[in-house]
Formats: sequence, structure tokens, C-alpha cells
Amino acid sequence: MTKNSNNQSEWPLWEVFYQPKDGKPFEHAGSVHAADAEMAMQNARDTYARRSEGIAIWVVPSDQITASTTEDEEPFFDPANDKPYRHPQFYSTPRAVKKRK
Repeated sequence: MTKNSNNQSEWPLWEVFYQPKDGKPFEHAGSVHAADAEMAMQNARDTYARRSEGIAIWVVPSDQITASTTEDEEPFFDPANDKPYRHPQFYSTPRAVKKRK
């Protein structure tokens, strides 16, 4: 067993992502504890894909994920109002696109 900063007796936590169908984006399925990547893949398959829910699985060590915090909410996710070119209302839709509706 590898030591974990939260609980000294648990294996490291791995985040599990699965792809439901070919061409679809991967979705977060949940988390598993495992000693290594191979065990994490097996645990993920047994937990989240045993009923053919997906066609591919990714496992990522949770401590390798960098994420924003709720304290970062406003400054990090504020819209870029000083960059109006990023807003789609400045672009007109070509006629050919409108006819296909």
C-alpha cells in the first residue's frame, strides 16, 4: 500500500473517465482507489463499465489533476468584457447556413 496524504492506510485515489461511444467526448465517471495504474484500470472497469457503459477508459491519479477552487470563481471565470471580438454576436450568419434550417 502506498501512503496517501488524506488517509495513511488507503491506496492513492484515481479519477475515472469513460468514452460512451466512438467519437464522443470522455466523461467523468467517478473515482477508485488503487495501488497502481493497472489496478486502477481494472477497478474502474469493474465499477463503471461492467454493463458496457463505454468503449474506453482513462484513469488519472487525482493528485496529478490541477483544478480551480471555488475561491477562484469570480476572477478566474469572469468573462473577457474587454475583448468584444470573443462574443459571437459580432458575426453574421451566412445565408447558406440560414437556408439549411
